[in-house]
Amino acid sequence: MLDKNSMESSARKDSPLLQVQDLTVQFPAGRGKWLTAVDGVSFDLAAGESVALVGESGSGKTVTSLALMGLTGRTGGRLAPGSKVVFDGQDLTAAPDRVWRDLRGGGMGMIFQQPIRSLNPAFTVGDQIAESVRRHLGLGRKAAMAKAVEMLELVQIPRAADRVDEYPHAFSGGMCQRVMIAMVMASKPRMLIADEPTTALDVTVQATILSLLRDLQEQTGVAMLFVSHDLAVVAELCQKVIVMYAGESAEEGTIDDVFFRPAHPYTSGLLASIPQPNSGTRRRLSAIPGGIPAAADWPSGCRFFDRCESAKPGLCDAVHPPMTQVDGTSHARCVRASELTLAGVTI
Repeated sequence: MLDKNSMESSARKDSPLLQVQDLTVQFPAGRGKWLTAVDGVSFDLAAGESVALVGESGSGKTVTSLALMGLTGRTGGRLAPGSKVVFDGQDLTAAPDRVWRDLRGGGMGMIFQQPIRSLNPAFTVGDQIAESVRRHLGLGRKAAMAKAVEMLELVQIPRAADRVDEYPHAFSGGMCQRVMIAMVMASKPRMLIADEPTTALDVTVQATILSLLRDLQEQTGVAMLFVSHDLAVVAELCQKVIVMYAGESAEEGTIDDVFFRPAHPYTSGLLASIPQPNSGTRRRLSAIPGGIPAAADWPSGCRFFDRCESAKPGLCDAVHPPMTQVDGTSHARCVRASELTLAGVTI
């Protein structure tokens, strides 16, 4: 007969590692008012799975990732009532700071866009990795430094035993990102959030970092939330994608469904901006006219209405559309999703 603890453990194994329900993030706007930056985002992330958050700047993807690390409060932000974040069976919605501190760098890790800004220039890379390991794994100084060397070797930094004593300024941008990955992975996180980790790197270095992340995920089984504006990069690394626009999910589904059979005009517009050298035809890259409305200016109807070539006045601008299921695995926030045939990626 199973006891209560065994039943709870079994339930956790069957549940997603991360569950996000109606996540709404707000920031103070003065005079007791709050401005919504992320509005009702919901998704699950299973152990070993890669899910992408994509969208233009201002779509809300970075605020979403910061909220999942408990970091929005540092800038005065809050989770609105009704939001829920559950990690490994633990409800973090109203968790105190000490719980978040233990999770950050432990069960959860995050890689940022500018690695050199995430490293302290006054300490060697070895000391910084060792500090994280000592806090979260409880190792002594000597063992922690040995772990730092091991992690630098794992992320393929040459002469790791020598370079562990060097300072961040001695490393290139790509090598600094490898150091950050080593630091985050040293504490054996179950979930990794990568926020535009390759944006500041050249194309060749970008490819090596993506390959490294893919290899590390295969070796460790870490779940990954990959935040990017680059759909081509996302296709290389993730199984599922959530397209964000103006603070909310516009479309979500598997990579194949979203890329080849987009159900939202915004997704189709993003895909049209990707170079497709193997398509067999020459075409100009298209751009979506206009820009994402500021959070204070979100319309009451579809938030993509003013930029959408498929919009119908009197319909699309009248009601704020809910997420609805379309063909395959996809869900889209478009009242015309069932009647539109939109262009996706061609091979």
